[in-house]
Amino acid sequence: MDTPPLLTDPASTLPLPGHRARVLLIDDQRMVGEAVRRMIANEPDIDFEFCQDPHQALATAERFAPTVILQDLVMPGINGLTLVEHFRAGDFSRDIPMIVLSSQEEPVIKAEAFARGANDYLVKLPDRVELLARVRYHSRGFILLKERNAAFEALAASQRALAAELAEAADYVKSLLPAPLKGPIDVRWDFEACSSVGGDSFGYFWIDDEHFAAYLLDVCGHGVGAALLSVSVMNTLGGNTLRNADPRHPEQVLASLNEVFPMQRHNNMYFTIWYGVFNRTTRQLRYASAGHPPALLFETASPAVEPKQLSIPGLPIGCMDGMLYDGAEVTVPPGGRLYLFSDGVYEVRLLEDREMTLEDFIPIIAQPPSAADGLLAVRAAVGARQGRMNFDDDFSLVEMVFA
Repeated sequence: MDTPPLLTDPASTLPLPGHRARVLLIDDQRMVGEAVRRMIANEPDIDFEFCQDPHQALATAERFAPTVILQDLVMPGINGLTLVEHFRAGDFSRDIPMIVLSSQEEPVIKAEAFARGANDYLVKLPDRVELLARVRYHSRGFILLKERNAAFEALAASQRALAAELAEAADYVKSLLPAPLKGPIDVRWDFEACSSVGGDSFGYFWIDDEHFAAYLLDVCGHGVGAALLSVSVMNTLGGNTLRNADPRHPEQVLASLNEVFPMQRHNNMYFTIWYGVFNRTTRQLRYASAGHPPALLFETASPAVEPKQLSIPGLPIGCMDGMLYDGAEVTVPPGGRLYLFSDGVYEVRLLEDREMTLEDFIPIIAQPPSAADGLLAVRAAVGARQGRMNFDDDFSLVEMVFA
């Protein structure tokens, strides 16, 4: 049977596509330098530099920027293995492939060279075909490494810029939230956006001398799109621009929002919302809900008394055309506390490896937060239950105390 012919031009000996190899030879013998130069002279994709003084090796390498270094081990005035270590310690040279050229073929010396940081080992002078193959092989790997590192750095820079823009967007959304209030109704809040821009927002305002409105909404998902929709809803409610809706009637407000913000016109995004109106004369709080967690009304300061959960079933805003919403009323006694929040306040993974429920959250909020700590104490308590202070969803909590 005939023996197949050997390949005379293996892929590793072919020119580098689109790149040039840059070979730096460090050897005190000019004869070796000339021999290697002649091996490489006719290769159009390889540049060559010879350094005869090993004490100038680092400076030459920094100037020449090689893709592979050929280095002798036995040179006057310096140990070749020590020079390998110097290259590996430099910021610019630690990743440059190094091929040791040595007249010695002892396994112990080879092992020591690899231990100090060499990538390859050749007994000089090597065959020209083998030398070119190894030069191109190591140069190709180094060039790909540099390209990968540059791509990773570009990606990291892009991610940093995106993170900065998201943080700026989160700060902008937070700047639109209303200031705390003092008066017949004291209002304070705690808001912390998650790692990405979220879709939570809230607001409160006097409709007239008798009626005070408050709402909290949560757009599905995260990102700039969710934040933009959330801000748009805030502007709509704050500007009282809803058609066919009396802002004193929550069920009309939700029905009108459903008309204005159908999900098919807003990138398939919908939102939940709780909206209530307090009449300061009758002390009646009328409210409606569109798929939102219930508001909690504490009628006394005693943490032992269970709060009333103010919720009415209803689909989120934007999910179905022509939705009608029901309203309900409750009497708010003097000193009553009302809490509005999104599900990000309590839907966290606890240390005991289960999801926190609303029933777990109620005892945390039942004790009136102190004036000094404010609602930050509530966030800290929830954070302690999950073992970390960063949340996977927006943390939005509004407290209203009625005189």
